[in-house]
Amino acid sequence: MHYPRQQSIFENRYDAGRQLAAKLSEYRKQPVIVLAIPNGGIPVGLQVSLTLGADLDLVISRKIPIPLRPEGGFGAVADDGTTILNQEVLKRIDLTEKQINYQVSKVRNDIQQRSLLYRGSRPISIVKEKIAIIIDDGLASGYTMMAAVESVRRRLPKRIVVAVPAASAAAVKQVEKIADQVVTVVTSYAPKFYISDFYRYWHVLSDEEGLKCYKDWQMRRYQASIKPPKGK
Repeated sequence: MHYPRQQSIFENRYDAGRQLAAKLSEYRKQPVIVLAIPNGGIPVGLQVSLTLGADLDLVISRKIPIPLRPEGGFGAVADDGTTILNQEVLKRIDLTEKQINYQVSKVRNDIQQRSLLYRGSRPISIVKEKIAIIIDDGLASGYTMMAAVESVRRRLPKRIVVAVPAASAAAVKQVEKIADQVVTVVTSYAPKFYISDFYRYWHVLSDEEGLKCYKDWQMRRYQASIKPPKGK
């Protein structure tokens, strides 16, 4: 559990999702699909999808960790193979092409396993001609989100909206180049940015917790679909 160095804005990811949903009210009753990035984006996306009355699915995008420094990354990979590399970081860490390819391959294998865990044999949702709102619990460098945006763009949505509770100003600037709109509850201009600082209660969500949250949304949607109309 993480306790922030500053006064937190969000109680937890569910509270962050509720606050973010309020910023997205213009998309109610529109052809929207919410795409959450596992694992931290799922609780946030759940609240947004319920508020907007939209379907929820996942776009799996993962950071490419720096060898021996896994907390850092030099790019990201999405579930369709879309890969974005941070050339500035690569210049500093001086990896060989073989090392880069090895790290990318490891991440792709991880994504494949995670996709099987969450989706099984179920196909990905159709986003063509829909407004795709891509959700995560925050943007630090922005590269994980950028890979997700590039991946979803190939599926021909009407519009791509990136929505996160908290983001660094630098990440927003990067993501704005490829998304149609970026929505945040708070954008930070601080020299050092940590997503966890904006949450009162924070921990890294496990795959088991993410899957439980996703199944919770599926159950809620199923119960809503069989609920009899009022007056019946």
